[in-house]
Amino acid sequence: MNELAWRAWAEQTATGLALVDAELRLRWLNPALIECLGLGFRHAPGQPFGVLLADADAGMARAAKVLAEQRPTQWRAIALAVPDGCELSADIALQPFGDGLLLEVHVLAEPPSAASPLSATLRGFAHEVKNPLAGLRGAAQLLQRRVEGEDLQALAGLIIDEADRLGALANRLLHHDGAAQLGPVNIHRLLERLVDLLLAEPAPPQLRHDYDPSVPDLHGDADRLQQVLLNLARNALEAGARTLTLRTRVEHGVRVGERMLRMALRVDVVDDGAGVPAALRDSLFQPLVSGRADGSGLGLALSREIAREHGGELRCSGSRPGHTVFSLYLPMERPHE
Repeated sequence: MNELAWRAWAEQTATGLALVDAELRLRWLNPALIECLGLGFRHAPGQPFGVLLADADAGMARAAKVLAEQRPTQWRAIALAVPDGCELSADIALQPFGDGLLLEVHVLAEPPSAASPLSATLRGFAHEVKNPLAGLRGAAQLLQRRVEGEDLQALAGLIIDEADRLGALANRLLHHDGAAQLGPVNIHRLLERLVDLLLAEPAPPQLRHDYDPSVPDLHGDADRLQQVLLNLARNALEAGARTLTLRTRVEHGVRVGERMLRMALRVDVVDDGAGVPAALRDSLFQPLVSGRADGSGLGLALSREIAREHGGELRCSGSRPGHTVFSLYLPMERPHE
């Protein structure tokens, strides 16, 4: 993707992005970052990158080091320069881009309310899948009517149910401003649904369960969380995994950004695939980053966005050939708590 095509995509995403030149001057900011900072950055190009940060000098020095070493890096909980004395901080990912740097800014905030929209990236994804889903559902209905045997009819029904779930999710994102449909969620039911889907694969993996039966219901959007689990499992299979372990645990005192969760659910998807390539580990969750030539690079980016929408986080807890762990953290406190 050339820079012009990249900018066209970046104009539409809700993630704050900026380009910095070789002299650490701002070349460009996308609308999401301009709106987030509220500083009227029409005249930002040409200004030092440090104007974005509360501690401009320290930020410039650290950015110069990243540029000199040509290595991606992550800054955690960096105070931003915002007007009116407001306090705002963000996780900032920096990576070499041409002769300068690309900045990806994830503002740390309280969990979004039920009325908060998800990003334009996810809404765009919803738009793209609607037509294929309709065709998929229609084909499954024809199969269900024509095949004999309860097993084959049940598989066709599984396809119809998944098409309906994704279609409803896409419609909510497109026509109701992306509002999450929050309610009680039994995480083990979602995992068992995932198992049903994986066992319907032509060459299903071996599946192992390691559940904590004491886990109570969560408060969240079941369809979106189901999509996160499905994305993680699909990524594992595409990395050559033949065995998946699905594990749930309760943890206390988990830090998510600037928040400390008193109690959180950790859902691990453990696989025996090829692992995450070393060159991608620092940019793994960024949009359009993929280790496969035919990959879209959207699955993990969207999954992390859904996790953060729920006040949680998605992390790669470790990866080596034969053993990779992705961990989804979700708060167990209700929003009013």
